[in-house]
Amino acid sequence: MSRAKITVIGAGNVGATTAQRLAEKGICDVVLVDIVEGLPQGKALDMLQSAPICGFDGTVTGTNGYEDTAGSDIVVITSGLARKPGMSRDDLLKVNAGIVKDVTLKASAKSPDAVIIVVSNPLDAMTYVAHKQSGFPANRVMGMAGVLDSARFRAFIAMELGVSVANVNAFVLGGHGDTMVPSTKYTTVAGIPVEDLIPADRLGQILERTAKGGAEIVSLLKTGSAYYAPSAAAAQMCEAILLDRKAILPCAVISKGAYEGCDGLFVGLPAKLGAKGVEEVVRFALSAKESEALKRSAAAVRELCEAVDRLGF
Repeated sequence: MSRAKITVIGAGNVGATTAQRLAEKGICDVVLVDIVEGLPQGKALDMLQSAPICGFDGTVTGTNGYEDTAGSDIVVITSGLARKPGMSRDDLLKVNAGIVKDVTLKASAKSPDAVIIVVSNPLDAMTYVAHKQSGFPANRVMGMAGVLDSARFRAFIAMELGVSVANVNAFVLGGHGDTMVPSTKYTTVAGIPVEDLIPADRLGQILERTAKGGAEIVSLLKTGSAYYAPSAAAAQMCEAILLDRKAILPCAVISKGAYEGCDGLFVGLPAKLGAKGVEEVVRFALSAKESEALKRSAAAVRELCEAVDRLGF
C-alpha cells in the first residue's frame, strides 16, 4: 500500500518547517515546491538525511516544478511574502493573491482530488482565492488560522495560571487578524471556565495579546514572522484529514446558516476535519457579545474578498 502524499508549496520558514513536521510524523511522503532553484532540493535532502535519526521512512522530494506533486492527497500553500514590521496583512493582498492564484492553478491541475490548506496571508482572502481558482468544492478548501490563534490563546492562559497546556481548551473564531474572536465562553482549564480563574481585566489583556500574537513575533524578529507554531498548526490539520480523525478544529471554512453574517465567506469556525476534508461546521451557541464580534470580523473578511474580486483574482 502506497503512502499518502502531501505537497507543501513554499520552502521558506513556514513551508520547510511544515514539511519537516509532516515527515517526522511518518504518515506521508512529502513534496516541497519553491521557485528558487536549489532551495527545496537542498532542504528536502537535509530532511531526508534526518530520517535515520528521527525514524521515518517516507520520502521528501524538493522540486521547482509540479510533476512530482501529481496525485497529492493534501496541498499546503505557504508561498507568498511574509509580513514585515509595520506591514498589515491587508498590505499583502495584491501581491500574495497573484502568487496564490498561480500556485493553486498549477497544483490543482496535478492533484484534482486533493484537499487544499492555505497558510499564506492575508489568510481568509487567500483561502477565497484558492477556492475560486481551484474550482474545488468548499469542503476541500480551508485556511489554517484558528488552530494557530487558539494555540496562542491556550499558551498564554497556561503561562498565566502555571498549568499544563494540555489542560487548556480554547477556540478562537473569526478572521485571522485584529478582528479575531477568542471565545471565553468555551475556554476551559481542566473543565473549569477560564472566566472563573482569571479576572476579567487580566483576561482582556490576554485576549488582546492573542489578537496581536503574530505582530508581536514580527516586531521581535525584525526580519521575519512566526513559523514554528504556524507549521505545527498546519501539520495538525493535515494529520486530522489523512488519519480521518474527525477532529474539531477552528479553521477558515465556508458555512451555510451555522453562524450569522458568515455565509459564503472563509471565516474561522469550528470544523470537523476528516478524510473528506471539512465534514461539518460545528454550531456553538456564542454569547451575544461574541456573536456580534464574529459578525464584525466576517464583515472585515467580506471587504477583503471584495477587494480580491476588484483586483481580478
